[in-house]
Amino acid sequence: MSIPQQRHIRSFVLRQGRFTPAQQRAFEQHWARFGLEPAATPPDYAQIFGRAAPLALEIGFGNGEQLLHAGLHEPEKNFLGIEVHRPGVGRLMNALAAHEVKNVRLYNHDAVEILRNAIAPESLAEARIYFPDPWPKKRQQKRRLIQSEFVALLASRVARGGRLHLATDWADYATHMLEVLDAAPEWRNVAGKGQGVARPDWRIETHFEKRGLRLGHGVWDFIYERV
Repeated sequence: MSIPQQRHIRSFVLRQGRFTPAQQRAFEQHWARFGLEPAATPPDYAQIFGRAAPLALEIGFGNGEQLLHAGLHEPEKNFLGIEVHRPGVGRLMNALAAHEVKNVRLYNHDAVEILRNAIAPESLAEARIYFPDPWPKKRQQKRRLIQSEFVALLASRVARGGRLHLATDWADYATHMLEVLDAAPEWRNVAGKGQGVARPDWRIETHFEKRGLRLGHGVWDFIYERV
């Protein structure tokens, strides 16, 4: 599938917040081990990881709590993570180093550009997008990551039979996700159109999710298969 190179509306604003000395040291001490620089062509990930294994991608991993869990509890997979906010990247690198995780590598860059340039067609076994920024105001919703153009680009990078797992704690965004993905010809909702699934075992309840649940927020999980 050929994806046209076009200027896209970014789904994020760089609000870096406090960059702690420990997070800064993570870039100095661990970036060479865990970090990947954006490339114009896809690198050889089997060489980078030192083995061939199913390649899974998490987009927007935040502070990395879920990606650390995945690396530790799904050792049969190689994981790529993409996050634009440096404090979260630094925090995760410190955790990966502390746990001696070998199957996770990170991009500190825009996900769309990484997908277009650094991920080969049909090379991903799965993609995970958990709690993306909901951009709740009407005028902001064009910034939402889950749009028809983006899910088509993502589909071109996931192998047939591969999986896309999304989660959100915003009811309006959950409805939006279903509308976009259920209309996408490249994806099949495994639960049936308009339906979600119970949180699968591989996705943990993060700190922020637990706080939201205590406040009475809902959480919606959706799983799609690449067709």
